[in-house]
Amino acid sequence: MTAIIDRYTDASDTLGRSADLLTPTLARLAFAAVLLVYYWNSAVLKIDGSIFTPSAGAFGQIFPAAAEAALYDVTQMSFFQRLVIFAGTVAEFVLPALILVGLLTRLAAVGMIGFVWVQTLVDVTGHNVALGSLFDPSQDLIDQRVLWTFLLAVLVLRGAGPLSLDRLIFRR
Repeated sequence: MTAIIDRYTDASDTLGRSADLLTPTLARLAFAAVLLVYYWNSAVLKIDGSIFTPSAGAFGQIFPAAAEAALYDVTQMSFFQRLVIFAGTVAEFVLPALILVGLLTRLAAVGMIGFVWVQTLVDVTGHNVALGSLFDPSQDLIDQRVLWTFLLAVLVLRGAGPLSLDRLIFRR
């Protein structure tokens, strides 16, 4: 019996050491597989020719009530609305790209967590999407966003992993 327990302990120790290296790399891979294209496609929909020219879709996506009141006329946007749309668009391009290559990963993941919850707030207050509650299969928004946050929290806590620009640049 002692031999079985020793083998289990050895296997657990080996797995633990491997997990330290593997977990952040797999978290970045999962982010790339699940969220990277989602956010880049969303960013592309927010521009109309250049990153400095917000689309009517961006206006409606981020400020739905104001966009509807202005009949989606982007010339009616305030400076603040333009600034928010610009910042959100840049964030949707830059933060996922940083996570993808593993550069400033912890900072980018914190930024993405903030972005996810601002997005959730806009979905709930602006688009009347039901937030639902945890463990409720009929309303999955909160479950989805908690899962995304957890994935990003792994990167905040563990960093980018061995296959990253962070490791290459900031090697200690």
